[in-house]
Amino acid sequence: MTKALYDKVAIIGIGLVGSSVLHAASRAQLAGELLAWDHKPEVRAEARQLGLPGRIVENIEELGAADLVLLCVPVGAMAGVMQLLGPCLQPDTVITDTGSTKRSVIRDVGPLVPDHVLFIPSHPLAGTEFSGPGAGFPDLFKNRYWLLIENGAPDEQMGRLARFFVGLGAVVEVMDADYHDRVLALTSHLPHLIAYTIVSTAVDLEADLKNDVIRFSASGFRDFTRIAASDPTMWRDVFLNNDEAVLEMLQRFSEDLSYLQRAIRWQEGDKLHDLFTRTRSIRRSIIDAGQD
Repeated sequence: MTKALYDKVAIIGIGLVGSSVLHAASRAQLAGELLAWDHKPEVRAEARQLGLPGRIVENIEELGAADLVLLCVPVGAMAGVMQLLGPCLQPDTVITDTGSTKRSVIRDVGPLVPDHVLFIPSHPLAGTEFSGPGAGFPDLFKNRYWLLIENGAPDEQMGRLARFFVGLGAVVEVMDADYHDRVLALTSHLPHLIAYTIVSTAVDLEADLKNDVIRFSASGFRDFTRIAASDPTMWRDVFLNNDEAVLEMLQRFSEDLSYLQRAIRWQEGDKLHDLFTRTRSIRRSIIDAGQD
């Protein structure tokens, strides 16, 4: 039997990521006991009805004895959760999070972490457009990167947490918080912003054209609508909390879009072909890296 890495692991937030952690940690026997809590009673009830692994508790105070706590909530909700959780935690508890922005989470959560508790920010680069406790599945993190953020934690604790994430199926990398936010602004946040904008443009079309856009959706538009179906609360918080990096990347994108507009207007096919050739190679690199 696999030796558990932690005696008690607590999940706060039983959405896609939280429920997937429950599934994966249970399958890999990474915890002596799994506990989970969500601030919405209806979500807790649904999690019980679905028979998710672990014990769904009614009060956040019941998580105080955990030696690892994962905050799987939108980044805008992290501070409120820590205000409730902080007084309950036992000495030497490790807290991590799954938020898509890191500098804001460190800013909001760090001051609320008790002195006897260790906070190690992290972020799994995994997800789908679905949400809620029924959306989770054990292979969500398989071969996906889980980024550990440098925050002064001892090597022993960083290594132990990394082994937990590897046990969930992830590939672990260590990264600086500011660098993380700039990378994710381009690889995740900006694509979502563009997807929301394109789908919003379709919504504002005249009725007949909008209906036919939906009816005759080609693969490109279908991909955009999939991304734009992601949890609105989570993405609202992402853009508000990584505004500086997102705006920087949005400015670069706007300049590149203007270049394309000019090339199309002036029928500069060589410029278009050159750009499409270079971007095609990026797609091949993503496939070669196993991240498609």
